[in-house]
Amino acid sequence: MNFNEIKNLDEEYGAKTFARYPVAFAGGKNATLVDTAGKEYIDFGAGIAVNVFGANDEEWKNAVKAQLDKIQHVSNYYYSEPQAELARLLCEKSGAKRAFFANSGAEANECAFKTARKYSFEKYGETRKRIVSLKNSFHGRTLFTLTATGQDEFHRYFAPFVPEMTSVPADIKAVERAADSKACAVVIECVQGESGVTALDSSFVRELAAYCKENDVLLICDEVQSGIGRTGKFFAYEHYGIVPDLVTSAKGLGGGLPIGACLFYSKTENVLTAGDHGSTFGGNPVVCAGACNVVGRLNEEFLFEVAGKAEYLRAKLRLIDGVKAVTGLGMMIGLELDKPPKEVARACLDKGLLVLTAHKRLRIVPPLTITKTEMDEGLAILRGVLEK
Repeated sequence: MNFNEIKNLDEEYGAKTFARYPVAFAGGKNATLVDTAGKEYIDFGAGIAVNVFGANDEEWKNAVKAQLDKIQHVSNYYYSEPQAELARLLCEKSGAKRAFFANSGAEANECAFKTARKYSFEKYGETRKRIVSLKNSFHGRTLFTLTATGQDEFHRYFAPFVPEMTSVPADIKAVERAADSKACAVVIECVQGESGVTALDSSFVRELAAYCKENDVLLICDEVQSGIGRTGKFFAYEHYGIVPDLVTSAKGLGGGLPIGACLFYSKTENVLTAGDHGSTFGGNPVVCAGACNVVGRLNEEFLFEVAGKAEYLRAKLRLIDGVKAVTGLGMMIGLELDKPPKEVARACLDKGLLVLTAHKRLRIVPPLTITKTEMDEGLAILRGVLEK
């Protein structure tokens, strides 16, 4: 189908939940995509930090195809080799003890929140069930995770929300007041992606980790967007020198297939038991085969290269007229501009560059495998748009 045929079908039958850009992609290779008319684009968005190896990665595709040739789905009533192998890889890479698999970041966060409440219930009874999150956070679109999201604009229309949840500024005194001996957990994103790609202050994160440890409040790190090598570390919390109690992952984990994971560290490894939580499609063997390929390739050398690419991009971006600030960590980049970011994103699209927005900033989260040539081509387009 050509673009207009696709667009007409979507507008007639699709839910009106997305404000789409006028393009449909038909293929590509690494960080270069091709639309239905044959036009090429440099991809600085990676499907919102999902396609960590870009488009059409042969090794990843072969891993997925090999599993498709065996069996496409196995119920969680039974064991599955790809799921067990992925759990091992994630635990060995992160220091976690166990893993639960779901289908999205929101589901992974739901699992973490339920785990926190059960942990506290079993130790302290019903008095400690509050979950504290941060202002400007984003944790998902389900009612539980939407309640934890610290942005009022996402809360319109959907009340009443889940009780005993509150959002506070990233200040240790504010967290302590909100927790007030009634909190079972605090959830943070080390890099707040959806609200502007802002990295949390390191001293705050360390103070928070110490407070949680001292008061037996679980620390949850939402690494849905910042994890899986995005910042040059396997998980972004590693930059802060802390060890959380629960970590959630998604987006880049599947390399393009839907998956979420909740990782349990020492304090939480035995909280959930049979029947406490579940998922029909969570841990699907085809998706897990792809995720095993992703996690298995994120070795020290690969992450070192990601960190180097991030430094190159950041240095070049700072030199562009119209860029007022470069935020975030690693290859999770926010740009404060002197022009409206949505206008810039549309102009970049016209010129053949895909970028994202995050509130008042431009967001750049390219494939981790992006080449220097692709980076330079994308930077040239962005420079042309901003300096016009």
